[in-house]
Amino acid sequence: MNVVALIQGRMSSSRLPGKVLREIAGKPMLERVVSRVRQASSLSQTAVVTSVEASDDPILAFCQDQGFLCQRGSLNDVLDRYYQAARALQADVVVRVTADCPLIDPGLIDELVTSFLSGPGAPFDFCANRLPPPWRRTYPIGLDVEICSLAALERAWKEADQTFQREHVMPFFYEGLTPPETQTRLGAYLSPRGFRVLLHNHSEDYGGLRWTVDTPQDLELVCQVYERLQGRSQFTWLDVLDIFRKEPELAQINAGVAAKHVQEIDSRTKK
Repeated sequence: MNVVALIQGRMSSSRLPGKVLREIAGKPMLERVVSRVRQASSLSQTAVVTSVEASDDPILAFCQDQGFLCQRGSLNDVLDRYYQAARALQADVVVRVTADCPLIDPGLIDELVTSFLSGPGAPFDFCANRLPPPWRRTYPIGLDVEICSLAALERAWKEADQTFQREHVMPFFYEGLTPPETQTRLGAYLSPRGFRVLLHNHSEDYGGLRWTVDTPQDLELVCQVYERLQGRSQFTWLDVLDIFRKEPELAQINAGVAAKHVQEIDSRTKK
């Protein structure tokens, strides 16, 4: 079983241009993310997937310098970018991570891959540790992991016809699902399109914490966290949570940043 992590990133972020190569504790954010993802023992390969636009040439150059696998594809049709990369790397299972999540947890990736492949009700077509509202998020923003089979990804690639479905890669799998009154730790569902969906929740609700990097405030917060980690490369998301428990005021740094909606598309997307 070839389980491939594809880390999505580009230089033309609307709220923080060039963010994936911004430094966090002396290392570019992309290096932090790749290093964290590579620690997951369930993965066969890890690759960065960026666009063919000239603006993303620095990402390719950085990956080549670091010895990271890098695949390139469409700037706006990210679903196509993922599918083509998955095929090129002969993936059986695709793990989606974004390059703006430098606190991503390798142990959490392993938990989700294990549940996806062999948990109760397996095999599944799609697995995630969060779904958009009205579903309740239980993990901090910035720990997001999505997993799908190549067969499911190919169907989405063929059938998804809405701009937001192509830009955000995975909505086609779970659109139309209605949350139950009580979300369990592991919830198995059948989507209106017939996909077998697994939602992996945490027992406690930490969905109000924002650990992703999309704005200068987000970057400042993550830099503060890494400063407190004192250069450690191996840590868990619970170690980060302990920092916030000791210093709850840290969360105020980016408290005013609004999360993007799953159907929100980049205004620069070519129609």
